[in-house]
Amino acid sequence: MTRLTFLGTGTSQGVPMIGCDCEVCRSGDSRDKRLRASALVEYGGLKILVDAGPDFRYQMLRADIRHLDAILLTHNHKDHTGGLDDVRAFNYLEKLPAEIYCEEYVEESLKKEYSYAFTEKKYPGVPEWHIHTIDDNPFTVTPDNGGDGTLEWVAGKGYIHVRKTASADGVCGNGVNVIPIRGMHYKLPVLGFRFGNIAYCTDMNFIPETEFGKLQGLEHFVINCVKQGHHISHFSLEEAIAVAQRVGARHSWLTHLSHRLPRYEEFCSMLPDGILPAYDGLVIEG
Repeated sequence: MTRLTFLGTGTSQGVPMIGCDCEVCRSGDSRDKRLRASALVEYGGLKILVDAGPDFRYQMLRADIRHLDAILLTHNHKDHTGGLDDVRAFNYLEKLPAEIYCEEYVEESLKKEYSYAFTEKKYPGVPEWHIHTIDDNPFTVTPDNGGDGTLEWVAGKGYIHVRKTASADGVCGNGVNVIPIRGMHYKLPVLGFRFGNIAYCTDMNFIPETEFGKLQGLEHFVINCVKQGHHISHFSLEEAIAVAQRVGARHSWLTHLSHRLPRYEEFCSMLPDGILPAYDGLVIEG
């Protein structure tokens, strides 16, 4: 059984948007309050986070998440990586670096955005990450891929690596297989991910023909949708519905939603059978 919890279902500005007085931003329905897009996947006994945007800290607190086995990044945009500094809390509590899986270009972006986390002589208390380079080939996530070793907090110095925790082959514990789904976010290559019978795809406006074979036989399919009508880098509502119907999952869910879509109840009434808008806190299982 795979479980996915939507921690955030909003677009890059969230809903309500700062300064906006539209009916969606003023809605009293909690399902219209959307943090930046992120999901927690519980799969094979592991807790895997997909994207860590600016709302990461609040999302962890709101959902009472006290442990993560891995963080998977779909791409390098700030609304999906802007909360990575806050993994320091997990570093401190668990004495381990955070296991981050991302493409090479995303890692290079992180080195610029978070240069202080990559320097040889680090400021005390900076986040500790162990980065795994992935591409559009299947990969395995384990409870601890060894990283750089365990960490020990030393007053005035920060996190100090004290010993290697991996076995001789670099893997500890049972792993789970993840299937990446290649998509394009305008001209930027991004990844979605399939976990068993659930696939999560966000920030796309194109999925290559070769990827649809990876999406067969799903119980749940999650796809992004920003608004009705054309958008330069996201699926429109019409396009997202067409993709969902082609994939043919038993249930399809729309995420990365903006205030330019209707309020939740009205939105539900507009959609074909089997397709619904996700909302923060929604849990699906497959």
